[in-house]
Amino acid sequence: MSAQLGITTEGLVVEAAGADFTMKPIELVDMNDDEVLVEMKYSGICHTDILLQHGLLPPVDFPAIFGHEGAGTVLKVGAAAAKHDPALRPGASVLLSFNTCGRCCECVANRPSFCHVHVQANAGCVRLRDGSTPARLAEASATPVLSQCFGQSSFLRTSVVAMRSVVVVPDALLADCTLDSGESILAAYAPLGCGFQTGAGTVLNVLRPTPADSVVIFGMGSVGLAALMAAANTGVRQLIAVDIVADKLLLARDFGATHMVNSRDVADVPAEVRRISDGGVTYAIDCTGIIPIIESLFACLAPGGTAASVGVPPPGKKVQIDALSFLMENKRFIGVIEGCSVPQTFIPQLIKLHRDGRFPVDKLIKVYSVRDFKLALADLRSGKVVKPVIKWD
Repeated sequence: MSAQLGITTEGLVVEAAGADFTMKPIELVDMNDDEVLVEMKYSGICHTDILLQHGLLPPVDFPAIFGHEGAGTVLKVGAAAAKHDPALRPGASVLLSFNTCGRCCECVANRPSFCHVHVQANAGCVRLRDGSTPARLAEASATPVLSQCFGQSSFLRTSVVAMRSVVVVPDALLADCTLDSGESILAAYAPLGCGFQTGAGTVLNVLRPTPADSVVIFGMGSVGLAALMAAANTGVRQLIAVDIVADKLLLARDFGATHMVNSRDVADVPAEVRRISDGGVTYAIDCTGIIPIIESLFACLAPGGTAASVGVPPPGKKVQIDALSFLMENKRFIGVIEGCSVPQTFIPQLIKLHRDGRFPVDKLIKVYSVRDFKLALADLRSGKVVKPVIKWD
């Protein structure tokens, strides 16, 4: 069942592939019983939003509103959503993560990141149930606007959100906790829904290294640094950070890297990684999505090692593997989406790690007014900031 809303809000609309994000008035027409109405407070900006903006992640259409790292306050809860999670109530603080169908065998087995319709549920930007969208341009044309990116479209000031995208944050985890800047701690927690969860989950949920292991991570963006923080918590004997930006490598050192490699200064990065690790690492993680870097992972591995592809590569590209070497050295290559996480349980674990001083993601963010969205986007593209977060002020 659906309820009529008739709410006017505003959102950052992309009208065609490659067009700019433009703030426009939006009407929210309706809300289904398995949805939640959320007033956004903060939204993280992710490289995936840029890929979506340029139409590089099918099957998205336009006009559309993206954003998939949100933090806000619940305004209204559908009946099925309230039954799904009794903690969902008006006034609750929530973080927003990825969407799932909730019906396939993987969802039923509580492995939501393996959902059989993951791409449609998240990049499709429409309701899974019927392909509809609750948003319209609040103008004479009343053009429908896709507004279910990851079930949430957090680049909307007020958004209709799929219930499975919602993570309720217990009040106890938010009490007496603000950033040095005076912003709510929700500003630092908004990116937990995707980027930080992806990096940390790859290490803690999938690879699970021990103190006897060694790890190399390529790309010290928000995902890579979250993975590095998580790996540092496991006490691995060697933790190697690779990037082309010296300042990011210094950050990696501060967060626990034992070795830093600037790939602009090293002709053969895999050889340097093998030298540092005395023959190769146990785990190699790519957080860049760049095909040559993904292929370089394999030469970094010791026999029996695992390479994990986490960064989003361009569609249609192929990765080449020396099959005989892979076979003879018992190597593995895996893809990891969203850190193989169950957001409703894993995100609170990450919040606790942060509160314990073991996952300092607040050091990675910079808060911008939503009115400065273009500046935030430019700073992300240039590498000036690791994780820009917009504030809906």
